[in-house]
Amino acid sequence: MELLQLQYFRKVAKLEHMTKAAEELRIAQPALSKTISRLEESVGVPLFDRYGRQIRLNTFGQIFLKKVEAALSALEEGQKEITELAGLEHGVIHLATSALDRLTEPLGAFLSLYPGVNIRLTQVSKEEEITLLLGAGEADICFTALPVEHPEFSATTVFSEDVFLAVPPGHRLAERGSIRLEEVADEPFIGYKEGILFQPMNDGFFRKAGISPKYVCQVDEPASISNLVRAGLGIALIGGCGRSPGVPLHLLRIEYPVCQRNFQIIWHEKRYLSLAARKFRDFFVQYFAEQ
Repeated sequence: MELLQLQYFRKVAKLEHMTKAAEELRIAQPALSKTISRLEESVGVPLFDRYGRQIRLNTFGQIFLKKVEAALSALEEGQKEITELAGLEHGVIHLATSALDRLTEPLGAFLSLYPGVNIRLTQVSKEEEITLLLGAGEADICFTALPVEHPEFSATTVFSEDVFLAVPPGHRLAERGSIRLEEVADEPFIGYKEGILFQPMNDGFFRKAGISPKYVCQVDEPASISNLVRAGLGIALIGGCGRSPGVPLHLLRIEYPVCQRNFQIIWHEKRYLSLAARKFRDFFVQYFAEQ
């Protein structure tokens, strides 16, 4: 059994299509078929059910795939560790975030200290995306305020922000300093599109208040919410750290329910975290602690 056979098997098992797998692996399809056949001979059982030109991973193949993925993942992590010890690279960090606007300043500070580190960013907007990226090893660390629960993930809260009710200047509530959410049950609201960014968290605040907001507009970008509130289209929930600069709004403290977002660093406890990623994690915790 050869390492190349296992790598080819993983690709074919993922695609369940010999021709497409050969194209992605950049080898001839007959050569790939022979490699898979030799692997099956070595294992002693067929790993795929074949229906003419179609193939499907069978029960044996599904069991074998789990072991192959674990073995290849361990080898890849071992290579990363050896590369670091040999000093062959400064490090690569795969970072996923749903809060890019909160990330730019500390990210710049980190890169000024470690200019050789290569950071690859992926923006996410849903908990499912974070779970998928961290679980598959496609992201080393995630920075988000979205609540993410997974038995194999570890998390450290780096800072919290209060959520306020934003109203435009001249609004009937603009003279108030605080408010309970149930008091604005009949007001027109501006929010995020369903499932985007902070909308699931905001929905939780409204449920605790016992109200169902009347949305006149739901958008993709935080800056759009501030601008639409300023224009008088409606009111909105806005994080204290996320207010758009230069946009005149009046922010009311919410007495009930408690409305707060916790921004956290999340990583997979059972996956190898590179030296660069560990430095990044520790730097961010320290950076926000000093703010």
